[in-house]
Amino acid sequence: MDKENNFAAISVQGLDSPFLSFTNGGLETLSMELFFDSYEEGKDVREYTKQITDLLKIDPEIHAPPVLRFIWGNANFTCVLKRVGKKFTMFRPDGVPVRATLSVTFQEYRTESRSRERPLQSSDKTKIYTIKEGDSLWSISALSYGNPARWRSIALENGIENPRILEPGMRIKIPPLEG
Repeated sequence: MDKENNFAAISVQGLDSPFLSFTNGGLETLSMELFFDSYEEGKDVREYTKQITDLLKIDPEIHAPPVLRFIWGNANFTCVLKRVGKKFTMFRPDGVPVRATLSVTFQEYRTESRSRERPLQSSDKTKIYTIKEGDSLWSISALSYGNPARWRSIALENGIENPRILEPGMRIKIPPLEG
């Protein structure tokens, strides 16, 4: 597990080194190697490694890769799969891989509504939100409701037919959550 802080270097004329100013904490990452062996079964090991690499695919419901929860003992880490490196190390005579190692990196998934540093806002009242460059309905839903999959409520409330077309500066209503 890795975690870092970010600092800005502030140059001052006449000094031989800049001042450092804390800007923000970085996201936590979890890296590991996963070993797969299907030699005894004689199966293509990619049948198993694909289950991990498919976690990089974009979910059409939320227009992003899925949010994951890694649980091991007391560790409970909400994250997304950031990177996968595959290395095949053993093959059948016909060239089919039967042993592989995946180097995986998971990155902490944090939304504003999950942030401990910010007070929680009520999701039971209608709010107005101004679209910014790079916004998507799923990211607004994650921010407003803590759940990116609830983006359809926002689309319906605002008559948005194509959720991929959002104009910066456009003001939309964020409806209250229904039970």
